[in-house]
Amino acid sequence: MAGLCQGAVVKPTELVLASGNRGKLREISGILGPLGLVVHPQSDWNVPVAAEVAPTFIENALAKARNAARHTGLPSLADDSGLVVPSLHGEPGIFSARYAGESADDRSNMRKLLAALEHQSGTGRQAYFYCAMVLLKTADDPTPLMATACWHGEILHSPRGDGGFGYDPIFGVRGWQCSAAELDPEQKRRVSHRGLALRELVKQLRARDGAC
Repeated sequence: MAGLCQGAVVKPTELVLASGNRGKLREISGILGPLGLVVHPQSDWNVPVAAEVAPTFIENALAKARNAARHTGLPSLADDSGLVVPSLHGEPGIFSARYAGESADDRSNMRKLLAALEHQSGTGRQAYFYCAMVLLKTADDPTPLMATACWHGEILHSPRGDGGFGYDPIFGVRGWQCSAAELDPEQKRRVSHRGLALRELVKQLRARDGAC
């Protein structure tokens, strides 16, 4: 796929992001934009939301990527990510976006998680964000590129910061003494689960296509 070599003079390559989440779009575009890739949300085509019925992040990411590519005819990028709290047996996990119910918003999800951890301290509040990312050339691509990454931290006792989205205000970043919502966008892209997975995916793409 053209557009990935630093300094190359090429026309931008378009991708569809299998999400309408503007927070994800900003993070992903911030990494791929300088590489000559233009990322559009699937909502630009009114793509129906793919059913996320698989038990794993990677399977759900693959289903979302195939759905977006099939409806748009463009190469597609999908991530399925969420927050994992070991002391809660992995919750909220793949249900992170709808932890407090199908119509849940970020605040209700955070409230439910804080309530579940009310009596936990120390290692009981340890958590990590997990991201599975998939890139397809076509809906029927038999060789999808896949990458996964984790971002470790702990659940704070109350929200901090106005940036980010999702659980960012209550996710304490290990070694930074702040929440994910208090990081500036460039810092977050550098250390987050989504940023790490996306950079690994770019490495795979370059290797596969013989770029750079």
